[in-house]
Amino acid sequence: MSSGPTVHRRQLGAELRRLREAAGLRTEDAAKALSCSHTRISRIESGKGGAVAKPGDVRALCDLYGITDERTVETLLDMLTVASRQRGWWEAFEGILPSGLSIYVGLESGARAELGWEPLLIHGLLQTADYARAVFKLWGTNRPHDIDDLVEVRTERQKLLTREGSPLELWAVFDEAAIVRPLGGTQIMRDQLRHLASVTDLSNVTIQVIPFRSGGHPGLGGAFSILEFEEDEPVAYIDCPAGNLYLEKKHDIRTFMSTFDLLRAMALPPDESRALINRAAEEMK
Repeated sequence: MSSGPTVHRRQLGAELRRLREAAGLRTEDAAKALSCSHTRISRIESGKGGAVAKPGDVRALCDLYGITDERTVETLLDMLTVASRQRGWWEAFEGILPSGLSIYVGLESGARAELGWEPLLIHGLLQTADYARAVFKLWGTNRPHDIDDLVEVRTERQKLLTREGSPLELWAVFDEAAIVRPLGGTQIMRDQLRHLASVTDLSNVTIQVIPFRSGGHPGLGGAFSILEFEEDEPVAYIDCPAGNLYLEKKHDIRTFMSTFDLLRAMALPPDESRALINRAAEEMK
């Protein structure tokens, strides 16, 4: 699997953060050395937020951290070169993507697996084009002339599920509300549900539904996703009206993993979930 530029920037940033912490220095110390804000250092270290290190930055930080081994410096510069050389397909759509979403798409493109909880909508990687278009039209922040491009981005993301060699492993859990609300009208929703049922034929996709009869559950607070990587630590993502939130601290990841484990334990098994989805499609009138 070829990792995208976001993942490479994240790997470089994580190594720079490790070296800084090993030297006992703060982000403010690194910012002073580069004559920039500590916010830029934080963004370089996280690999997110649009801040990209330059070769001179890497060398200056290595001097500050007491790195005298030229091989270590060259390794960091090689990582920077790879991250700078690559361009993700989604970058062509940055002008129309909601704030922060391009970061998520970049991380998702380099992920090994994704765990997604959706209480109200069908997961983006499983949406039909017509359903996605109906959802985008409901969001008042989307300009009408951007809708087709937004649908194209969503469709392009879905290719991860059939990526040659190492398709993304997706485990999606829905509340029953997501499969009975006829977004876009009954025909569009019926087609969406049929597509959802058919996707379960993929060995790397698992879909479960929590039925209404289960009552309350810990997922009522809102949707979230957890991205898992071959080498990097997981990232939890929350999308809400106030903005995008990325969580990487171990205790936050444990909290979201525990919540997801509870949700899939409460959900119907995959085969029963598929049967429920098919019944919902038949009853969609």
